[in-house]
Amino acid sequence: MSTAIEVKGLKKSYGRHTVLKGLSFNVLKGEIFALLGVNGAGKTTALECIEGLRKYDSGSIVVNGKMGIQLQSSSLPANIRPLEAVRLFAKWNKTQANPAMLASLGIREFSEKQYAALSTGQKRRLHLALALISDPDIIFLDEPTAGLDVEGRVSLHGQIRQLKAQGKTIILASHDMAEVESLCDRIAILNNGTVFFLGSVAELSARLGKRYTIHIKTAQGEESFASNNIAETMLALLEDFRLRNIEVLDIKIDQGSLEQHFMNIARGNIK
Repeated sequence: MSTAIEVKGLKKSYGRHTVLKGLSFNVLKGEIFALLGVNGAGKTTALECIEGLRKYDSGSIVVNGKMGIQLQSSSLPANIRPLEAVRLFAKWNKTQANPAMLASLGIREFSEKQYAALSTGQKRRLHLALALISDPDIIFLDEPTAGLDVEGRVSLHGQIRQLKAQGKTIILASHDMAEVESLCDRIAILNNGTVFFLGSVAELSARLGKRYTIHIKTAQGEESFASNNIAETMLALLEDFRLRNIEVLDIKIDQGSLEQHFMNIARGNIK
């Protein structure tokens, strides 16, 4: 599979504070890719450098295709109507908006409203439509479902998957680890200005272990136990409770998730 974006040795400092310390990773054409990192890890700076919104000190960025960007903080004049914004962006891009794209996002459903009267979900759909007007090959989505209700999130996830099916490359920035785990083919986790991990969520789990958490409730309270081998741990725990003549009232098992791995990396529990 060919490369949509290639970042090599990217460095960026603000005064004496170095944010990116030789960042290197690639994004493959046609994949949904997430760039993750806690506050201060360099995620936002890296994205802004790739998008052309911020200058970097050294290194290289190669983008193979036209970009469309949906920023989290996007805003429009309060009185503009959705189709007016669509026509304006189309004129800037010297093109015509694709009617099928507008229909798939349901833009005409709220086309008579002014921007200030749109719901959060409607604004998200409009911003995505504006990012897609130029028919980009690579689409950047910054917290695309922030503030949406369940129905809105499910709808937008479906639209993101549809874009992937059309061969688009999607770069996702999100604090919702369940969303990332559900949508993304690969992820890059940044830590202290470098790439800690690059690959699929399954590959991350294989590297770090399943890390199940077993919650056992007894009359004395509830205890939690971490495990990479659930069968062995369960047998040992149940035998221990039996020998101590403690009745087990309930057992709950949480499988290791991207969120758990991410938090362990952020806390420095995994090197």
